[in-house]
Amino acid sequence: MLQEDIFPSPEDKNLILQYKIILLYLINKMDIPISNSQVTQFAQSQNVMNYYMAQKCLNELVEAGYLEESIDNHLTRYTITDDGTLAMESFIKRISLNTKNLITKYIYENYKKIKQDFETTAYHFFDQDSNEYIVKCNAYEDDILLMELNMSVVSKEQALQACNNWKNNVANIYGKILNLIISDKKTENDISV
Repeated sequence: MLQEDIFPSPEDKNLILQYKIILLYLINKMDIPISNSQVTQFAQSQNVMNYYMAQKCLNELVEAGYLEESIDNHLTRYTITDDGTLAMESFIKRISLNTKNLITKYIYENYKKIKQDFETTAYHFFDQDSNEYIVKCNAYEDDILLMELNMSVVSKEQALQACNNWKNNVANIYGKILNLIISDKKTENDISV
């Protein structure tokens, strides 16, 4: 192991600090919990930093108490803490206007998708007791649970398809289910009393 691996040079320390401030700025501006993969996708797609540096900075920001990490349906999500906000504000001058504009543009172009991913969850697992796959789907709006569906399916393929369909069509599915449940219309199979 080289000495530089143990003790980063002052230039590296400044660059790492800049990366951390960029991530704090992104997460603060996003204003909703953002997943690890979404942070990484931002960093790589915008050529801000590589995957390993993004992971290193995220871990160090969590350890320092500047980011709060939570697990939501098998996804790690981050929110900025009050200490993180103070640190970001203290060092914000280290981020160029160009980088701030890049972050603002990224949020503008991706906010709806990221918010939908946050508000729509679907996952599955194998239940050994019933020998079936259980699919759990949720839809939220502003942290309020709108709908939760739990169902059993017989194959992993069906479970994956159900999760994908829910994530890709949640508004349509939610509307149809809600309409069916609250509708006063009687079908021809209803029995009159």
